[in-house]
Amino acid sequence: MSSQFQLMRERRFLPFFGTTFLGAFNDNVLKTALITLVTFRSGQLTSMDPKALATLLPGLFILPFFLFSATSGQIADKCEKSLLVRWVKLFEIAVMLLAAWGFLGNRLWPLVAALVLMGLHSTLFGPVKYAYLPQHLRQNELVGGNGMVEMGTFVAILLGEVLGAALATMHGGGLATACTLMAIALLGYGTSRGIPDSPAADPGLKISWNPVAETWRNLRFAKGNRVVWLSLLGISWFWFFGATLLAQFPTFSKEILSGDESVFILLLTVFSLGIGVGSLLCEKLSGHKVEIGLVPFGSLGLTLFGTDLFLASPTAAPARIHFTALLLPGHWRLLADILCLGLFGGFYIVPLYALIQTRSEKSHQSRIIAANNILNALFMVASAVISMLLFKLGLSIPQLFLAAALFNAVVAVYIMLLVPEFLVRFLSWMLVHTVYRLHQEHTDRIPEAGAALLVSNHVSHVDVLVILAASPRPIRFVLDQRFFRVPLLGFILRRIKAIPVSADPRALALARREIDLTFAEGDLVAIFPEGGLTEDGELGEFQDTLAPLLAESRVPTVPLGLGGLWGSRFSRKRAPGALGALQARISLRVGAPLGPGAGPEQLRDAIQALRRAS
Repeated sequence: MSSQFQLMRERRFLPFFGTTFLGAFNDNVLKTALITLVTFRSGQLTSMDPKALATLLPGLFILPFFLFSATSGQIADKCEKSLLVRWVKLFEIAVMLLAAWGFLGNRLWPLVAALVLMGLHSTLFGPVKYAYLPQHLRQNELVGGNGMVEMGTFVAILLGEVLGAALATMHGGGLATACTLMAIALLGYGTSRGIPDSPAADPGLKISWNPVAETWRNLRFAKGNRVVWLSLLGISWFWFFGATLLAQFPTFSKEILSGDESVFILLLTVFSLGIGVGSLLCEKLSGHKVEIGLVPFGSLGLTLFGTDLFLASPTAAPARIHFTALLLPGHWRLLADILCLGLFGGFYIVPLYALIQTRSEKSHQSRIIAANNILNALFMVASAVISMLLFKLGLSIPQLFLAAALFNAVVAVYIMLLVPEFLVRFLSWMLVHTVYRLHQEHTDRIPEAGAALLVSNHVSHVDVLVILAASPRPIRFVLDQRFFRVPLLGFILRRIKAIPVSADPRALALARREIDLTFAEGDLVAIFPEGGLTEDGELGEFQDTLAPLLAESRVPTVPLGLGGLWGSRFSRKRAPGALGALQARISLRVGAPLGPGAGPEQLRDAIQALRRAS
């Protein structure tokens, strides 16, 4: 399977990546240069309170997302995307001319206007950015492609913040900043010329120019897909959390750590590197599929390291320091917390973006992304407002970090209760990355779309989790109703809407109806035709009550073979010393799909062959 880095050699990805990178780079050179001037050299620009202004400016930048995202989503669905990107890049050049005038004359309000207009630039580009990838990448490339884009975005943020802060504090920085902004904008337009044609998703769409009505319509449409809607809320929460931290880094560096501009730059560097590394690792950790089990894992890390950042923050301001002081052992814990916040943030955000790309309707993809941007903007504006209110109530910056970390835990639990798929995928992912090492073969034979019946041998109480860990899609399992009474297992089965079955004719009829409904919706069903766990590790006879469910199926049937689980702690018989250590090797092999209504003997032979290959 190709690596995500190979995408950088291909025209379908590289020019788009470069354009995205340079846009984020320029955003952050402008934004950070302005915030640095306000925080550390406010006398050059204004007499306003620098702490309040530094908190307000990021909110002004994202305000256009809230106001104009709905219109941008319509434009992106109606227009050919490569042409639209080039027009957006020309608009960026005009905005940077305004910013250059502000920097050259130390004029605050032209700079604030340019900041808001760059927010509008990003508002126009956002729906194109995430709707472009599903048009040009295969499904097994989406996580890697999103990881590369998120990595590139945060590296661009890092470089932009470092360069912006450096330019703002150097002698004669106004001219250098103005020239830099113009050069990056021109280079961004140049890379956009190489983006391949990307056909409009809905060229006949009639654009509504009423932003209020269209915003409401976009949000209502997105809410119609429950998993996508809650994923959008999860992404928006991440931006609330991230905005809360990042907006305070300048003041945290200056007042809590008694640092100069170099300390602020170091914190941004460490956090951005963490996000970049976490985003790149997602492809490896997810096994080239959309693995939402990483989302709870990422959220757990955000809470743990956000809490420890509060604990590691000094209670009394030290003497004035340079960034080199933070590299000494006494400050490693604080830097590690910031690095891990970025790392787990990457684990959290990349699968959610890939999920909404794969689960949303293709004709409305840009408008779904626009709904995401609206929510992101709303949450980030709320972050700025709530942060200011908490400061007025007397909270310190480290206490604000703690509040965000603890509330993150509440949000994570709430989302997992509403969408149990996140929790179940997390348990599946943890199982095959801690207790076991799962060897997978031919999992691409599980259909990426459409109904299918999966048929497997039944070895242990965790077979369901192992199969889910290997599947790119949710599955409804048909299981003996006795399993629903097993502690924890029963809870998991109810959360994933497993279908109970027994020999009782009424229960069998209900199960058959649920299976038919699931197939009608184009989803996957899995069945263990032995009816229960194997008694001796061998493949047992198929139960007579379950055989009709196989014969009556009118969808493709895919045989599965589980190996290595017999004798484990979760099987019926624990073999002495078997799989006692962590990371024991197990396997799942997927056979070639069989035609609808494949007979029990044909299926049994296929599963037996897969088992013997283990």
